[in-house]
Amino acid sequence: MSRYAATFERLNGDGAFGAFLMLGDPDLEISARLLDEVIAAGADMIEVGIPFSDPVADGPVIQAAAQRALAAGVRVGDCLDLIRALRRRNNDVPIGILTYANIVAARPDFIRDSAEAGADSLLIADVPALEAEPFTREMEQAGIEPVLIAAPNTPEATIQRIASLSKAYTYCVSRAGITGTHAAGKFDKGLIDRLEAAGAPPPVFGFGISKPDHVKAALATGAKGVISGSAIVDRVSRGRSAKELVGLLKSATFNDKVRNDSRAQRLNRPY
Repeated sequence: MSRYAATFERLNGDGAFGAFLMLGDPDLEISARLLDEVIAAGADMIEVGIPFSDPVADGPVIQAAAQRALAAGVRVGDCLDLIRALRRRNNDVPIGILTYANIVAARPDFIRDSAEAGADSLLIADVPALEAEPFTREMEQAGIEPVLIAAPNTPEATIQRIASLSKAYTYCVSRAGITGTHAAGKFDKGLIDRLEAAGAPPPVFGFGISKPDHVKAALATGAKGVISGSAIVDRVSRGRSAKELVGLLKSATFNDKVRNDSRAQRLNRPY
């Protein structure tokens, strides 16, 4: 069983909370500490960015984080070392990479190297589903799970393609545009229903997740989890701890009905 599958099973009805961090921001030492910090605060899975000079899917907060890391001299090899070290410290939490096609093309063994470092999934943000198959085939050969992006306006044929190519989870965007906390998203239940009908991996909402209400609204659609990035990255860029925010957002993933039903079953169990 993959780490993602094991995580969704372990949560037993609660939503999964994913925390995004830009590797190497503001430097390698602090970046390693932040990875441990968000896990300790309750993150069920980790999504990491590789610093890149033209991250077209990202808003100003994550763009600035990438620039800080690049200015500090952080390169792809350093990021893989951070992943490798985190995997040695924690064998259970899924680690996903979100990056861009230039990074993958510039390092011919990037996919294999990512898998060997201990990453569980790879999302190449600027590769559309129509062009994804050569990448997803290489990922599966290397032992790393592909993740593709779905949106409310994604055509049905593309939904079917995403369902067939994605493995770890399906990244669902809550709005058009770029990452950030600048605008509230719409959590579309219709998208979740379409993905489930197509047999896609567990749907997880991202883009604009910054408050407990966002988490609850996303999970109310039937999504299996959420990922928060800009809110966390912005907080740590201002020298504040990520623990409080991660803990607050994670607490919003708890399914009270499932927990109460489980508690009632335990209380009514014959001795």
